[in-house]
Amino acid sequence: MNVNQYEVQSDQNKMRIDKLMADINPDNSRSQVQTWINEGSVKVNGEEIKTNHKCQEGDVIEWSIPEPKPLEIEAEDIPLDIIYEDADVIVVNKPKGMVVHPSAGHAGGTLVNALLYHCNDLSGINSIERPGIVHRIDKDTSGLLVVAKNDHAHTSLAEQLSSKKVERKYEAVVHGIIEHETGMIDAPIGRDPKDRQKMGIVNDGKPAVTHFSVLNRYERYTHVECQLETGRTHQIRAHFRYIDFPLVGDPKYGPRKTLDADGQALHAKSLGFTHPSTKEWLQFEVEPPQIFKDLIEQIQKMY
Repeated sequence: MNVNQYEVQSDQNKMRIDKLMADINPDNSRSQVQTWINEGSVKVNGEEIKTNHKCQEGDVIEWSIPEPKPLEIEAEDIPLDIIYEDADVIVVNKPKGMVVHPSAGHAGGTLVNALLYHCNDLSGINSIERPGIVHRIDKDTSGLLVVAKNDHAHTSLAEQLSSKKVERKYEAVVHGIIEHETGMIDAPIGRDPKDRQKMGIVNDGKPAVTHFSVLNRYERYTHVECQLETGRTHQIRAHFRYIDFPLVGDPKYGPRKTLDADGQALHAKSLGFTHPSTKEWLQFEVEPPQIFKDLIEQIQKMY
């Protein structure tokens, strides 16, 4: 267990300890930091403190975080909508509301739990918690994912993603009327400095590019198709918020007053990649779920 130290700077004077710790530990949320503090793993000048402690310039913060215990992932008999499967890959149509892989807050009911029941030959590159998972889509985003059944396939798919050779298209419904028929959003994405639970457009973020075209316009909404050039966390959601056309139903990036879409109106409709073994180009497409279609119908009837 490593002991970390940090000295509070002048511009951090009177900052709450949980916020400061979240800022200097960008891979951890503020709530996770609060858990550390409550467990006594964080000290200021050698003393345990509370989450609302106000730091002073020159204070020395020490924290030692134990290594997380690996999750024991159980196979669960959960139905899967399998679009394609062979010895190397599985392409699935993930339903809205399903988390892709287990984490501290989602130990079961995930796509990985379902996959382990379906087959036991998933790649092990991404650790015991994420076997076979090459890329992800958010819990409330529906649509296509490719899963690797062995390490050879995983390496090939990861390289294709990194070199922007995987084709990924989405459908989304956004607030506002986009006047341009097509567009490109080129803005770097990183952790939002004001809210560590969100991604934002930040100067030192990772390059992120989203292409889009308008499918339909309504009086207050626009139905768009998006194509990812890169695949950053929450990329489409953060990008459309950045250009002031946030996704309908998005609880994290959308306005407070929005239509009920049971989460963001976003669907991964199309997926194309080169097969890791045969080198054949594979292309798949699935329609949006009924809740997405119902949303479009609701909007059409509103005006």
